[in-house]
Amino acid sequence: MTAATLPTGRLRQIRDLPCPRGLPLIGNLHQLNAPKLHRVLEQWAAELGTPYRFQICGMPVTVWSDAELSQTVMRERPHRYRRYAALEPVLAEIGCNGVFSAEGAAWEPQRRLVMQALSIPHIRAFHPTLQAITARLHARWQRAAARGDVVEMTDDLKRYTVDVTSALAFGEDPRTLEQERGVIQEHLAQIFPTLMHRVNAPFPYWRYVRLPRDRRTDRALAEVHRTIRGMMARSRERLRDEPAEVPRHLLEAMLALRDTPGSDVTDDIIAANVLTLLLAGEDTTANALAWSLYYLAADEPLQQRLADEAHAVLGAQAVCADYALVKDLDLFEAVCTETLRLRPVAAIKAFEPIESVQVGGVALPAGAKMFFLTRPPMLDSRHYSQPERFDPDRWLRGHACTASEARVHEPRAWVQFGAGPRVCPGRHLAAVEMRLVLSMLMKHFEVRLAVDPSTIEEITAFAMVPNKMPVRLELRASH
Repeated sequence: MTAATLPTGRLRQIRDLPCPRGLPLIGNLHQLNAPKLHRVLEQWAAELGTPYRFQICGMPVTVWSDAELSQTVMRERPHRYRRYAALEPVLAEIGCNGVFSAEGAAWEPQRRLVMQALSIPHIRAFHPTLQAITARLHARWQRAAARGDVVEMTDDLKRYTVDVTSALAFGEDPRTLEQERGVIQEHLAQIFPTLMHRVNAPFPYWRYVRLPRDRRTDRALAEVHRTIRGMMARSRERLRDEPAEVPRHLLEAMLALRDTPGSDVTDDIIAANVLTLLLAGEDTTANALAWSLYYLAADEPLQQRLADEAHAVLGAQAVCADYALVKDLDLFEAVCTETLRLRPVAAIKAFEPIESVQVGGVALPAGAKMFFLTRPPMLDSRHYSQPERFDPDRWLRGHACTASEARVHEPRAWVQFGAGPRVCPGRHLAAVEMRLVLSMLMKHFEVRLAVDPSTIEEITAFAMVPNKMPVRLELRASH
């Protein structure tokens, strides 16, 4: 079901869109369970079609499940659309209004530096460090397997991605994988749930009253910003003591831009981008990997296929030591791509037009709130054959179909890393991390969930994350 003009031929207005039944004054506010927001919106989409609207205290929010329209909106950023405007002031309050949320002229120089730092040549040069960090994760999991420990994968994988992002972008490896307590990841974990809560709150109460949740976030932010300012100070010292013709990482590049005459970049902008990259690098990749284990644990034949491919590519190495060989680990990336189709970390994308527009036969004024749901198009049989089935092979070149199968595969319906000028700059790093971690894991271990799979729930915490992913690791018999 898609939007269309009314029988009279005039454009539909927001008020013409179907809306779930609500209450006077507050509208649907009482139905928007924040930890399950994506599920609530998906259920309404199943009942009402696309687009529909819901109301928050008189403010309408339109909700769309059309992949093509989503692609169009993302391609027309930043000149016609922007991110949900409520996001920017909330991020600014916590010192995180970096390249992810910046708009207009402030975005372009930040974007250029981040894209350069996360470019393929830079990641290729970084591969030995990436290999070393992945080897530390291997050693951590070996110890857990030997002791018979249950490993909470969401925690371990976030430690890993924090170490990788810090080493690549800031020239410092915090080595959180070798510590048990007092690591920056514990403080970062406080931030996303608070962001989700504040962005969707009908009233900014925290600017007047600090609840216990807000005080915990304040303490976490103080520790995170202390760490970030320390990294900035140490990087400045290295630049002074060991000058380099070309910046060695993103933080040095930003500090150099900060010191350029006439630059609009400030220390606060640099700190905001450091925090942005820490959060983005930690959350998306780590949770995508964690969700992949949910499916792998239930599929021993697939685990064996992956182990065979890992042995063939890695040889005697514990971790893929050659960047050129990463490209041969296609099945591992296919597992992650298929995982994100069924368990999209970016389940909701929020935008608004900066001018009056017509979208799918609906007239939207500037500032109209638009939520795009990413999962419904990926579970649509018009886009993918047997869409409810976990099938990584659908993403591999040359995937054979049975004679009776009418294969449908529309990759444009998969938009986890966005599209257009503001496509995720870290998508290549994420792909390399996923291939390295899963190939190391499958070569050396068999994976079993340590709980009933039905107890693993989806939680909206800005991203869509598992509430837990406890597994047991068993050392795999050598080939």
